[in-house]
Amino acid sequence: MIESRHTLLRLADGRNLDVFVSGPANGQVLLYHQGSPGNPIRDLIASAHRLGLRFVTTWRPGYGESTRQPGRSVVHVVPDTEAVLNFLGVGRCLVAGWSGGGPRALACGARLAHRVAAVTVIASPAPYDADGLDFTAGMTQENVEGFDVAAQGEAADRPLAEAARAQFLQGTPADIVAGMGSSLPAADQAVLTEVVAEDLLASFQEALRLGADGWVDDDLSSVKPWGFDVTEVAVPTSLWHGTADPLVPVGHGEWLAARIPGLVAHIEPGDGHLSIGLVHIDQILLELLAICSGRL
Repeated sequence: MIESRHTLLRLADGRNLDVFVSGPANGQVLLYHQGSPGNPIRDLIASAHRLGLRFVTTWRPGYGESTRQPGRSVVHVVPDTEAVLNFLGVGRCLVAGWSGGGPRALACGARLAHRVAAVTVIASPAPYDADGLDFTAGMTQENVEGFDVAAQGEAADRPLAEAARAQFLQGTPADIVAGMGSSLPAADQAVLTEVVAEDLLASFQEALRLGADGWVDDDLSSVKPWGFDVTEVAVPTSLWHGTADPLVPVGHGEWLAARIPGLVAHIEPGDGHLSIGLVHIDQILLELLAICSGRL
């Protein structure tokens, strides 16, 4: 039986965490960390269900109905993730993260290894202070400017986040296609259908419905140390990255692949930031199950 429900989980420090669960009650849990401010996840949920997985995701602090956690860094996701597993009565889970969710998935692989069976990251950025990586090389000018502003602090970042929030709340799927299409590679343009744009917009609107705090705090956390080293990742891990990704260029994936112990890397020619997840999602989850069971 498929269940879908939202829950506001009260955490030990008094914050609320907005949790979404969908899938068979006895299915193996796939705990998913969303992008910044969200991702198109309809196909991801459908794929998880086809494989008998119980899909679980949360809105990070400041997104959805999750209470803000000012000053958070990437590693702060670990105790929140463990609280979700405890709430669900789950001993171990699979973990995935796309885009801005990638570093959070890796944090779980590093600092929550006793509860995580395997990790996959899709189009994940590397740390802003990554040694030997030109962080913005190959990135769209809009993203380059966004990181520059975030590095100046909240006073500089918030006005831009608030303005973008207002546009998304008033936007349509056609606006998403028109606004993103010209900056994306052919592979991304091909998958950015009206249905995908609708899913993406719905994700953004729910994330930002009550304010821009989560986005601001994600921006600020993206330009400071993650709070752990990627060499600490201690569970089977796979990585998927497209060579044509203009939002998180492929150099980020290559940097991570060279440093995470035992990682299985898929650097896919021609794929972009959206297509890498949307086109390959069944393969990504099947591989995650395989590396969890030791078949890879």
